Amino acid sequence: MFNKDKRKKSTRLDTLIGQNTHIKGDISFSGGLRIDGTVTGNIQATGDEDSALTLSEQGTLEGEIKVPNIIINGTIIGNIYSSEHIELAPKAKIKGNVYYNLLEMAMGSKVNGQMINVIKEDDAILDLEHEVVDEDEDKLRLPTE
Repeated sequence: MFNKDKRKKSTRLDTLIGQNTHIKGDISFSGGLRIDGTVTGNIQATGDEDSALTLSEQGTLEGEIKVPNIIINGTIIGNIYSSEHIELAPKAKIKGNVYYNLLEMAMGSKVNGQMINVIKEDDAILDLEHEVVDEDEDKLRLPTE
């Protein structure tokens, strides 16, 4: 009846990180990755534009994420780079900047950082790098006598 834009969502699941699993280190994957546990490290999709990361409500990520398609319902501390589609479910909590092409954001999701729209033709979105800020240098300092 209605002619809606039908986005292609990857339902493929190649890798599952279970709820009681804690991983320290970088992850590189292609296909589908679902995280129900905790990952401390960077996550990067290699290969195709259909690669997708799903973070469940119990999942926690601390690090930089560079994946074309992302569904978030858990907690992320770090910057997110998506060249295709990001879906922020109601329990999503992000502390970091979000670089996106298409964005769906449900009521209740939280982003503490900048949300930056990057045009689709800019294929280098997954290659963006950010400047590391030293917390001691970033604090407000009052002049001393």
